[in-house]
Amino acid sequence: MVVVADSSILDGPNVSRPSTPLLVSSKKRKVASNPEASPAPNDPNNPSTAANVALPTRNDLVSRPRLTISRCPTFTDTSVAYHTTEQLAMNRMAFRYVPAGVSPPGSVLPCRTIESLPTSYRVSWEDRSSFVKVTPDGLGLIGERGFRSARCNAPVREGKWYMEVRIEDGGGDRSTHAPDINMRQGSHVRLGWARREAPLNGPVGLDAYSYGYRDSNGDKVYLSRPRHYGRSFRSGDVIGMYISLPPRCKPDPHDTHDPAHIRRERIPIEFKGQEYFESLEYPQSKEMIALMDFSNKSSNTASLPIRFFKQKSCVNKKPPRTRCTSWTDSYIAFFVNGECQGIAFEDLFDYLPLRTTPASRKKEKDKKRAREGAPQEHKENPFDDGTLGYYPFISLFNYARVRLNPGPNFDFPPPPDIDSVLKDTDHNVNQAQTWRPICERYPEFMKEQWDLDDQEEGEAALEAARRAEVEKIEAQKKAQKEKSRQQTEARKRAKKNAEPRGSSVVSAHGSTTEPAAPSDDRLGLSVLIASTSQATGRGIDQMHSPAPTAASSGDFNHVPEAESGYNSEIIEGDGEEEQHDRFTADVDHHDDNDDDDEVFREAASPYRKSKSRMQNNSSSVMDIDLEDLL
Repeated sequence: MVVVADSSILDGPNVSRPSTPLLVSSKKRKVASNPEASPAPNDPNNPSTAANVALPTRNDLVSRPRLTISRCPTFTDTSVAYHTTEQLAMNRMAFRYVPAGVSPPGSVLPCRTIESLPTSYRVSWEDRSSFVKVTPDGLGLIGERGFRSARCNAPVREGKWYMEVRIEDGGGDRSTHAPDINMRQGSHVRLGWARREAPLNGPVGLDAYSYGYRDSNGDKVYLSRPRHYGRSFRSGDVIGMYISLPPRCKPDPHDTHDPAHIRRERIPIEFKGQEYFESLEYPQSKEMIALMDFSNKSSNTASLPIRFFKQKSCVNKKPPRTRCTSWTDSYIAFFVNGECQGIAFEDLFDYLPLRTTPASRKKEKDKKRAREGAPQEHKENPFDDGTLGYYPFISLFNYARVRLNPGPNFDFPPPPDIDSVLKDTDHNVNQAQTWRPICERYPEFMKEQWDLDDQEEGEAALEAARRAEVEKIEAQKKAQKEKSRQQTEARKRAKKNAEPRGSSVVSAHGSTTEPAAPSDDRLGLSVLIASTSQATGRGIDQMHSPAPTAASSGDFNHVPEAESGYNSEIIEGDGEEEQHDRFTADVDHHDDNDDDDEVFREAASPYRKSKSRMQNNSSSVMDIDLEDLL
């Protein structure tokens, strides 16, 4: 039988869409040298052997078909009833895989959760041992040598659920599908319920994460310790599996470290032409592993209560750090051909992960974060990811065969109120049914996963908007910083260009120091005139020594020109006479404007008459040190 997908599940690869973030390459496959888009399940060009051409890792996912149904597995060999499905990414080596598909156009996240055919309750294609073969409908299983197990594709998280398993080869009978007819032992089956942490390469009831029921003698098994329970079963029998869980604990909104919060830690990858979500499997805790070393086990039907942790033999043992150590109103029961065997296990442990300690949180926080642009890194998830719960767990030994019946039509329908039968209370045959067939759990579970996809998409959109705003602010700061840097460099260049001009002016001053005596005469004359004016105004016959402020405080038009004489460029030949003539003209001009200043005229008149004498003896008029003037 070949299972193919309906054409309605596929959007053509030619539909345009914006580029989507980079997918992380899986280390389990090699990229083809000349990759092409993997054919969809309904592609007529799909060869008989499944085309698992690995797609290259790239930012643009336009060429990838957008699927709502996984292209794997495919069953092309109709001559055999049981298949290995080697093209799948199966859960192993502490990693878990869930089928994924490219998100619709405009999405922030690159992938979303998708289904696999058939879209009903069955055994999980990925969550089983590679030594357990399956039928194309996902309901028939066969094992090989040694105990190997498989989980179904949807967990039970709360409520009351029931399903049946028909034993086709088991109970110690020799399997009709065994290749070796000389096997010493026959086929055996163990059935039960297990959490995510239970190993697939071992039987149910191996540790504290699963509860099992044996076919050989009807014992129940927990922590690898059998206890008498009910009747044995063999080939042809139908086993009913019933579980009752209390309502799921609601997370505390004020406690950010509450494990009941639902958060997923997963990375989209590509494996053999199919997208998957890869995540770390929940590890087994030290507290639950320590239960295996506890020697004083209880012989009743309950799981280990807290009081057993206070025994002297385990004084150093610590109780589990779970929110609820066990549920008081939780139990597991089995039926054999419609006959109730009673409660096998009660007070089941909570399936939530153990609460992290402050030290472990600090250690996780101190870890170096991946660089921006680098591939994402896996990290342990201390919260519920929405897939925790109790799964139907089937363990097969020596080519044992079983077939699942998730309902709603059962070979041996249980009573409407199973709880009243288990607790020996009065019940009415006409009472409404209190349990549900487990086939109804699959659509609920997928809706929960898609709701989480929508929630994560909304959070990612908000984060992208926030990141864009931060990048915008950073860009503005960078532009302002660049502008400031350019302004600083411009000031530095202007200052550097001004230094040669300043040095040239200083050198010009030095070259004019020697012939600057006439300037001293002019300055001395101005000081003399100012001093004379001051003496006249005060009525004092004696002239005071000139102060440096006299020249700057005199209200004469010629004083600034006298000061600029220190900056004169070249004084040659008759420059001294020209300067004195210019000064005389200034004085005359001043006389025209200030007729009342008789003192000034009297002081200037002798200078006009004895100009030549002062030229010869200019150095003796007044010995004023330049530094004193300044």
